[in-house]
Parts: sequence; C-alpha cells; structure tokens
Amino acid sequence: MKNSVMLRGELVKRTGITDGFIQEIESAKVIKPMGLTDEKVPFYREAAVDQVNYIKKMSDLGYSMEEIQRVIKKVGFPKTLSVSESKVADKHLTVGDLAAKVGVSTRTLKHWEEKGIIEADMRSSGGFRLYSEVHVYLCNLIKDLQLFGYSLEEIKRISGEFRDFLIMEKNIDKYPPKVTGKKLDVMSGEIKALKERMKLLKSGIGRWEELVNKKVKEINVLNKKNEKRVLTDIKGKSKKAKVKSDEELGKSKKAKVKSDEELEKSKKAKVKSDEELGKSKKAKVKSDRGKGKK
Repeated sequence: MKNSVMLRGELVKRTGITDGFIQEIESAKVIKPMGLTDEKVPFYREAAVDQVNYIKKMSDLGYSMEEIQRVIKKVGFPKTLSVSESKVADKHLTVGDLAAKVGVSTRTLKHWEEKGIIEADMRSSGGFRLYSEVHVYLCNLIKDLQLFGYSLEEIKRISGEFRDFLIMEKNIDKYPPKVTGKKLDVMSGEIKALKERMKLLKSGIGRWEELVNKKVKEINVLNKKNEKRVLTDIKGKSKKAKVKSDEELGKSKKAKVKSDEELEKSKKAKVKSDEELGKSKKAKVKSDRGKGKK
C-alpha cells in the first residue's frame, strides 16, 4: 500500500482539533509539515495524526506548549516516523515540482497517471499527490520513448517493467526466482527492441544532419546573392532619388529665376507708376498756378 499524506484540512478533520491549535503547534516547532503544495497549503505525513493527538492530550493535562516542546525534544513521540522515513519523505516532489523538473505541464503528468504510466508514491484522500525523485528520470524516459515513436500503451508496459526493475534492484527476493527470471528476460527483449529503434533513429538523424548541413550552406549562398540584389536595388533607388532631387532642384532654380524676373518687372512697374504719379502732380500744380493768375 502506498504511503498516505494529508492536507491541513484533512488533518483537522481526522484529529478533531482546530486549525488554530495546529498552527500554534507548528509555530512552537513541535511538529512541522512535510512541505507545501503548489498552492502553498501545508501537507503532513500519516504520523502527524498521532503526534497532534498526543500534543492535545498533554495540553489538556495542563502542560504549556513550551513544556510540551521540551518533553518531545527529550523523549520524542510514542509513535513517530523513523529518521530514514523522514528523510525519504522530504525528498518527494509535488506535481508542480515534477512538471517543472521534467519540462511538461501538470496536465500531461495527470494524463500519464490516468493511463497508468506513472504512479504517485504518496497521496491524500483529497487527491493531492507526491512523487519520488526517480519520477524525474522516469518521466524523461517517457518523453524519449515518445520521440522514438512508442505509443502510450507501449510506454505504460515499459514503465511497469522499469518499476519492477527498481523493485528487484532493491530487493532481489521480491519475486520467486522463476518470476524474476521471466521479468528480466522480458526487459532484455524490450531493451533489444529499443536498441533497434535507436539504430534506425541514429541512421535517420545522420541523413538529416547531412541534409540540414547541406541546406544551411545553400541557404547561406542564396542569402549572399540576395544581399547583393538588395544592395543593387538600394543603389538604383538612390540614383533615381538623386536624379529626381536634381530635377526638383532645377525646377526650384527656374522658379526662383522667374520669381526674380517678376519681382524686377514689379519694381520697374512701380518706378514707372511713380514717375507717372510725379508727372500728374506737376501738371496739377501747373494747372493750379494758371488758374491763380486769371
């Protein structure tokens, strides 16, 4: 049976103790959660139920939290996890941690679990799950097998064999000798088949590397040719722009000459007009004098 864990709410429900009292215990560092979920909710090992109940009994007997802390530090809990179990528990990953390490989404991990390809090492009644570090390696293998063209059903079979291998590696006596031998033969056959696929894949990769390298060179040649075309096009446009600019400048000069000519004509016309006006004034003066004499 898989080890179980529980969230803060489940611990409160199972012990019948308030959330505030559990927070007080944690603040006094009498117990501490295994860690936090991806949503920052504390989670605990199974032994926390007995630990919290034990602390509550001591509190009901009149012990202060400081006294309880000293007692537990000195003699420990009646039922507590061993040091080795605690160390192992602390190495487990949440689904978010595992997804980040493997480079896949949490939805992908949940899909793999639904397919039976991976299995959480610990879970709560509410569905919270913890995975051992070995799942990082296992999930990367799953990604590799998908690249090799394996279906999820094939990967499920192989991942089951991989878990069996880890079990037998830790304890060769887990299965009877005949069963162990049969499982190892199946694994050897899978490895042989995988090697054949890897051989084909390497051959294909070699062809693609040759093709890609060739195309990179050809693309570089075409880029250089195209760069020359761009430069030629820029030069052509630059020349056309200069010709147009020169034409505009010529028109501007002609317009200025014409404007100067019009201005000169205007000046001459004014001088003539002034002369005519002068003559008219003189004629009037002369006419006025003539009338005076009469």
